[in-house]
Amino acid sequence: MDMAKKVAVVVGGGSGMGRATAELLAERGATVAVLDLPQGKGPQAVAEIGGDATFHPCDVTDETGTEQALDAVLERHGAVHIAVNTAGGGYSKRTISRQGPLPLADFRKIVELNLIATFNLNRLQAWHMSKNEPDEQGERGVIVNTSSIAAFEGQIGQVAYTAAKAGIAGMSLTMARDLGGLGIRVTAIAPSLFATGLLEGAPPALIADLTRDAAFPKRAGLPHEFAWLAEAIIKNPMLNGQTIRLDGGQRFAPK
Repeated sequence: MDMAKKVAVVVGGGSGMGRATAELLAERGATVAVLDLPQGKGPQAVAEIGGDATFHPCDVTDETGTEQALDAVLERHGAVHIAVNTAGGGYSKRTISRQGPLPLADFRKIVELNLIATFNLNRLQAWHMSKNEPDEQGERGVIVNTSSIAAFEGQIGQVAYTAAKAGIAGMSLTMARDLGGLGIRVTAIAPSLFATGLLEGAPPALIADLTRDAAFPKRAGLPHEFAWLAEAIIKNPMLNGQTIRLDGGQRFAPK
């Protein structure tokens, strides 16, 4: 898909990989709509991106609020052609500990934040995309979700996060098949450790320890490297129905 003059929704676009992607898409001529938490860095990101970029406050765990935010994008910009979804998160808790079993509410919270929120975004984004006029290749939209290499080799304590990210990876092909007849592609990116969030500005020694199993480069990924892959997916119509690892050859050890 040619990004010029297309409307791109970047969820989690206020910081990290989402912001880098929003900036790159704007550079490529897309009109960018950033969805992020009301108290986040979305307004600052939009101000610095400039142009027709807009900010729409959104908590992805709020079903109604998410729908309203996407409706606001449609009202302001008239369409949704590209969606890059980076919102999510997790923490480390084992299946059982000395305190007892992992509280089911804790497991449910991580699945809600990552997997269910992503599907909610996807179903709404795809609905808006389905109303677009197809381009010369018959394409109406592209969805890029964010999984994790933890989906494939989750570490000790990542059981909830692994389940959620594996679910995102697992949706790629089925959803691509669901939407293929409409000319809508669906993929996911599975990053390793990236220099965002808690790792942003972390001591070099810590980063070196965490990335010791990588083949090359032995460092945390950089936000713009995620953006480069998102751009490649959007541009290349043959990238569909899959989850692409972005990990420098790293495979997580058990801990």
